[in-house]
Amino acid sequence: MPTPPTGWPVGSYGTYEQAQRAVEHLAENEFPVEDVTIVGVDLMLVERVLGRLSWGRVLGTGAGSGAWFGLFAGVLLSFFDSQVVSWAPILVGLVLGVVAGLVFSAIGYSMSKGRRDFSSSSQLVAGRYDVLCQPRSAEKGRNLLSKLVMRSTPQ
Repeated sequence: MPTPPTGWPVGSYGTYEQAQRAVEHLAENEFPVEDVTIVGVDLMLVERVLGRLSWGRVLGTGAGSGAWFGLFAGVLLSFFDSQVVSWAPILVGLVLGVVAGLVFSAIGYSMSKGRRDFSSSSQLVAGRYDVLCQPRSAEKGRNLLSKLVMRSTPQ
């Protein structure tokens, strides 16, 4: 069962890499990092549009993914052939994979009826990353992280 994080905030950072660097700094200074949690706050689902879908792109992608799956299945089946090297299962798997990929991608695209006529990738992003620490170690953690800030600030 998922549980919300506990602890006191000892630092807040704009990127995950900065929060990770803070925890690495704590670890380098013999801090009990098992008391630390990095929490992404203000979560957003970001969907980046990659391009417009067309029949050519849909069928090409379907054929490509079907070819990979068919090739994989053909190679697996060729292991069970009694001959030393048998290309027949590999070629049959490849051809059937391409055909199946074409058919299934065409059916899926035609059923969408022009809705969502673009391809995209989704990513879960946080607005900021808080470093939380259990109360027994929070003051020491805050002091160590303040030294990290002073060390990285140009003078």
